Amino acid sequence: MIGDGRVGHSVPEPTWWEGLYATSDVESLPWYTADLDRDFERSLTQHRLKGKRILDLGTGPATHAMNLAKRGFTVIGTDISPSAIKKARAAAKAAQLQIDFRVDDILHSKLEAKLVDVIVDRGVFHVLPPEERPAYVAAVQRILRPRGWLLLKCFSDKEPGTYGPYRIAAKELRGYFAEKFEIVSIVDTVFDGTLKPNPKALFATFRRG
Repeated sequence: MIGDGRVGHSVPEPTWWEGLYATSDVESLPWYTADLDRDFERSLTQHRLKGKRILDLGTGPATHAMNLAKRGFTVIGTDISPSAIKKARAAAKAAQLQIDFRVDDILHSKLEAKLVDVIVDRGVFHVLPPEERPAYVAAVQRILRPRGWLLLKCFSDKEPGTYGPYRIAAKELRGYFAEKFEIVSIVDTVFDGTLKPNPKALFATFRRG
């Protein structure tokens, strides 16, 4: 999720996300894309992860969860917003896709340990303030199976302004994960969605020990 103008200054409460998804057409949200993000698709192909059990963290509009299910992944999709999950279930049912959608907060996650082989995060980490990020790292490490993969996309410090999510430098991102994960790569990219021009972003590939 890309977020709105409040995120970089104060983190929206779960009730704020719920209000957003309860009242919004998901196709109007800044982070909406109908297709699978090309950086995630490329990484999944490059590392030969087809057919794995995968978590779409912060599934939001659920388009990524559905695109992953269509590609043969066993998909779990989580979001902090019950309305997002309700809409996600309806969309998957209409598309005749079997996806396990759950309401969950990654900072207080109830997901089982060693649940999945891959986690994709397209915009959750970068809405968390610095003091919350170690809890995120510990949670994704616990949820991943040994040698599992975390594919993470966030706003880059090269994106001007303060509107929306926190901007994160590659060095800073590396620092959060280096103790618990192998840093496979961190590359410059853009964040596809409804915002034009597309915001500057980082795409990181991490592997659990």
